[in-house]
Amino acid sequence: MNTPFDFSGKTVFVAGGTSGINLGVAHAFAKAGARLAVISRKQDKVDAAVAALQTHGGEVIGFAADVRDCAAVEQTFKDTRARFGGIDVLVSGAAGNFPAPALGISPNGFKSVVDIDLLGTFHVLRSAFPYLNKPGASIVNISAPQAYVPMEFQMHVCAAKAGVDMVTRVAAMEWAQAGVRVNSVTPGPIDGTEGMNRLAPNEAMRQMVAESVPMGHFGTPDDIAQACMWLSSPYAGYVTGVVLPVDGGWSLGGLSASAVGMKKAFAGGPGRS
Repeated sequence: MNTPFDFSGKTVFVAGGTSGINLGVAHAFAKAGARLAVISRKQDKVDAAVAALQTHGGEVIGFAADVRDCAAVEQTFKDTRARFGGIDVLVSGAAGNFPAPALGISPNGFKSVVDIDLLGTFHVLRSAFPYLNKPGASIVNISAPQAYVPMEFQMHVCAAKAGVDMVTRVAAMEWAQAGVRVNSVTPGPIDGTEGMNRLAPNEAMRQMVAESVPMGHFGTPDDIAQACMWLSSPYAGYVTGVVLPVDGGWSLGGLSASAVGMKKAFAGGPGRS
C-alpha cells in the first residue's frame, strides 16, 4: 500500500516485532524509510525478521529479549542507541493469548498472559524512556478490544489489556511535559495472525467472526501499521492518551457476537497451565 508517511532518518523500535501484526508494523516503517530495531524472545525469529526487513533497503538490527525481563529489555535500548542514536518511535506489541474458560485457566496461565502483556508493556515503556528523542518521540502500544469489551474465554486477556490501556493513559499524562506522546491501537480481527488463528481455528468460526464485523471482513496488518504511523507522525502531533480501535467496528457489538461462537467451540474445552 502506498503511504503518505516518511520516516527517513528516524529510528523505530518494535517490541515483539518478529511476527504477526508487529512484524507488519515493522515492515511498514521500514518501507517508509525508518531505521528499525526489533526484539522478540527467540533468536531464530529475530534473525528471520531482520533478514526480511532488510529487503526494504534500510538499516535493521534485532535482539533476543523477553519483555518479562526488564534488565534484558533495557539493554536492547542501550544497544539501539549505541547503533542508531535516540529512538523516535516505540511500538510495544509483545502479547500472549489462548482461549480458555475462567475455571480452565491455571494461576500460572493467567500470570503468564498478564506478565507478557501488562508487565511487559511497563518494562518496555519504562526502559525506553531515557533513550527516546525528547521532545517529539511517539509511543504506540498494541492493545485489544478485550480491554474494554468483556469476552468469555478471555478473562486473562481482558484483565491484561485493560491494564495496558491504563498504562497508556497514565504515561500520556506524565510524559506530555517531556514531549512524549503515548497512544494505543486496538486491532480487531486481523487475518493471518497467530491470535486470530487461535480465536477462530476453523473455517466456520472464521466466517462467523467476519460476519460479526460491521465492515464485513477481516483487517490486515497494514491497517494497523497505517494507524501506528499516523499516530507517530506530525499529523497526530496534538494526539496523546488515545485508545484507537482499528477493527472495522467490531468492538461496537461484534466482539460479543463472536464470543457466542467461542462459547460453543470451547465449552468444556481447553485450559492451559
